[in-house]
Amino acid sequence: MSAEVTTRAPRAARTSSFLQIAIALQTATLFLQAVSAGWLLTSAHGATMHSIGAQVMYGASMLYLLAAVLAWKPGGGSLRPVWHATGFLALASVQVVLGVAHVPSVHLPLGVLMFGLSLLVLTRRGTRPELA
Repeated sequence: MSAEVTTRAPRAARTSSFLQIAIALQTATLFLQAVSAGWLLTSAHGATMHSIGAQVMYGASMLYLLAAVLAWKPGGGSLRPVWHATGFLALASVQVVLGVAHVPSVHLPLGVLMFGLSLLVLTRRGTRPELA
């Protein structure tokens, strides 16, 4: 019985740290998207940087969902991180569509909202892992 407990604890810690890293990566890519949006307005290469950053941010959102599912499924933990990650992936999809359609009046505020929410989840995950 104790062997079962000791083998599960490292696995839970690994998936939890993978989830924490995925959230941090998503938050960092969202911040870098804001920086590249500034370059978009001031540099000839800004559009390329913002486009590449969008792809990386979308990939980070998919990684966050994968990490949330991996953290939830084996241990049967809370489903809340999976719902958060699914919501972020949906927001990222809307963000990409709005960016391609050149609708900055919604694209920019949504990006700020996504960064704020990602930062909130990142900080809550660090202080109370069961809530994020």
